[in-house]
Amino acid sequence: MRQGVLVLLLLSSCCSFSQLQQDKVLHFGAGVVSGAAGAFIAHEISGGDKWWTITGAVGGSLLAGAAKELIDQNRYGKWDNGDLAATVAGGVTVGVVIELFSGRRKKRVGRTLR
Repeated sequence: MRQGVLVLLLLSSCCSFSQLQQDKVLHFGAGVVSGAAGAFIAHEISGGDKWWTITGAVGGSLLAGAAKELIDQNRYGKWDNGDLAATVAGGVTVGVVIELFSGRRKKRVGRTLR
């Protein structure tokens, strides 16, 4: 079931990307990669706390996006907030997906028979 949902999510995101500029798609992909790295680091440091994992994903993508835009500012004299937003959106997406599919099971409260 989880694999089906993941495939459906990927297919729908690919279809929506056809409407976007190729540059924004690349920024989103970079956000996913840098967000996954940030999520992994935060997950390991925090002992698996889900909020720190998501924060690490967003922080990692924000750091990578801001660094790229600073490079663009120095080279071409242009800072693009849309590119930064696309990069951070990739980090948010990977952070949420990691938490949804992390494999943690909800603890069920057992009923005792009397």
